[in-house]
Amino acid sequence: MLAPHLRQWESEGRYLKTVLFQHKVFCREVGNVSAPPERTLFLLHGFPESSFSFHKVVGGLAQLFDRVVLFDFPGYGLSDKPLANYTYSLFEQADVALQVWKEHGVTGGHVLSHDMGDSVHTELIARHVSGLLPAWLSAGFKSFTFTNGNMVLDLAQLRLGQKVLLGAAGPLFSRLANWRGFNRTVLTAHGSDRLLPEDVELMWANVQLQDGHRKNHLVIQYLKDRMRFEKSRWLPSLSLVKEPVHICWGDADAVSPVKVARHLKEHVCPRARLTLMPGVGHFCQLSDPDVWLASVAAFYNQECGLGGATEAVA
Repeated sequence: MLAPHLRQWESEGRYLKTVLFQHKVFCREVGNVSAPPERTLFLLHGFPESSFSFHKVVGGLAQLFDRVVLFDFPGYGLSDKPLANYTYSLFEQADVALQVWKEHGVTGGHVLSHDMGDSVHTELIARHVSGLLPAWLSAGFKSFTFTNGNMVLDLAQLRLGQKVLLGAAGPLFSRLANWRGFNRTVLTAHGSDRLLPEDVELMWANVQLQDGHRKNHLVIQYLKDRMRFEKSRWLPSLSLVKEPVHICWGDADAVSPVKVARHLKEHVCPRARLTLMPGVGHFCQLSDPDVWLASVAAFYNQECGLGGATEAVA
């Protein structure tokens, strides 16, 4: 049985079965389906979250954009959490993002990501700067916004549980997963005391769907992709983008510390706009939605020329 908040979220979305992987993917969109790319926003969630992590801010985003498209990656939230025929690599997750957007008939838009979604985001950027995006995405990407994610692993402060999940003991550690350990990990990673118990409980409820908490050792393997391709593919690609870039960071984050954001600004993409949110932790759009919305809105209004939705329908 889904918790009431999750049941409501599900009722406002739909499921797609991706042609590429034959796994069911939960999607949701808000607004005018005929919106142009300049007024369309794509959201990419993080680990161990889902699209539901944006539930406090999606209404505010719909005041900025005419259309907002979001979904749960395979392995997360309401989407399938397969044990076979899927590796959870960032390349596969990027393929799924493109497939979802194709199914929605978009031709381009702005991209905003969080945590693991930042890593998928950088793979999409690598394809963008290499001219390898599909022909149907003819209008391309209009801007790129990154929020609290481990985009520079050398500077990350991974939790002990994350490190164990990545190792040989990962499958056993997944089988032992429980609420108490999950709650402790999320709160220590967040880095501030402003994350409500209800937010963590709903995150745990989403993780448990289809025994997802027993599969975290599979889902978290994306960090190995970062180890392999971060310095050779993803960060160099980010340095080449010509569109507006926003690095928007809660500076209390304990797992993706603010030094990651500063490194990106100083050494990878100096032309990016850097916004630091004082006292805001890792799960920023959940713990401090008003601060988060104001921060991203300032970028879109000032750097991208957006002033509010014209025909948005919630």
